[in-house]
Amino acid sequence: MSSSPTAGPRRTALDALHRSLGATMTDFAGWDMPLRYGSERDEHNAVRTRAGLFDLSHMGEITVTGPQAAALLDYALVGNIGGVKTGRARYTMICREDGGILDDLIVYRLADTEYMVVANASNAQVVLDALVERAAGFDAEVRDDRDAYALIAVQGPESPGIVKGLTDADLDGLKYYAGLPGTVAGVPALIARTGYTGEDGFELFVKPEHAVELWQALTEAGEGVGLVPCGLSCRDTLRLEAGMPLYGHELTTGLTPFDAGLGRVVKFEKEGDFVGRKALEAAAERAASAPPRVLVGLVAEGRRVPRAGYPVVADGKVIGEVTSGAPSPTLGKPIAMAYVDAGHSAPGTAGVAVDIRGSHEPFEVVALPFYKRSR
Repeated sequence: MSSSPTAGPRRTALDALHRSLGATMTDFAGWDMPLRYGSERDEHNAVRTRAGLFDLSHMGEITVTGPQAAALLDYALVGNIGGVKTGRARYTMICREDGGILDDLIVYRLADTEYMVVANASNAQVVLDALVERAAGFDAEVRDDRDAYALIAVQGPESPGIVKGLTDADLDGLKYYAGLPGTVAGVPALIARTGYTGEDGFELFVKPEHAVELWQALTEAGEGVGLVPCGLSCRDTLRLEAGMPLYGHELTTGLTPFDAGLGRVVKFEKEGDFVGRKALEAAAERAASAPPRVLVGLVAEGRRVPRAGYPVVADGKVIGEVTSGAPSPTLGKPIAMAYVDAGHSAPGTAGVAVDIRGSHEPFEVVALPFYKRSR
């Protein structure tokens, strides 16, 4: 997999398979990825009601090992990573000294002194560079393992049954945000109960040379229950309905976790200093007294779809900005996430509209998420 800038987008180990399935491909964060295979609405609904299969091999895996791996991650990230038990995972963030978000991450504790940090594709190099820089003085090694893994996700209510039929691993005992080593269809894998869709499901980290074999085994196992291959387009509408932030939209270097309504990921009670602590303490105080803007959900009263960057208005004044917007297959209406002034952030606030190309379209302010699966 060449990362040379003249080589064009990188291709995952499943690239030829996607093309054989008729996928519409797109350049995403320097990778050639499937956008959709057929109807993105059908793919979305399959994940909500049955199951969907995703290639997520563009995500960035970074391994941190050594006697002081936990101490390094506690210093480099905002979460209490040393407190994560072996076999569990944690959602966290890496911030700049000024508190701005560099990326949101999932960190898996694979062993006592071994962690895997999973970064967004667009930020993987930034996260790798920051971890290497912050590792100075710690007895720990930071290793770029992006080429060591392919990542396949099975998401949706039928996913436990599909995966269970292919593995001896104890899936019933595998909690949400946990991972265990095992084999799936004879392929060695890290089986993680994580996902970005709002549904139950699994993310399977395997060697790239095993990706096609595993994808085909999962496809066969899911045939009887309506499993379909899914692209990035429905992944976006699924995460939007679930109120999950996307880096570059709800999260940026211009925002702290507190600005994004995710201050809970910042663990001030952990021992020692961490990058951004002072700035984040100030941000926490500001958020507690008078948050400038609040992330809310918006549901359209009409049919027009809001997009990122569109102004949110009330009484003829701009009170915020849309960060993500799309038609919601589950709700049957256009929806959006937006940062709005605190005074207009309460669910049911009247008079809120989105400026869609000069027309002020009425929207209802709602609490996030738009959709929550019944457990």
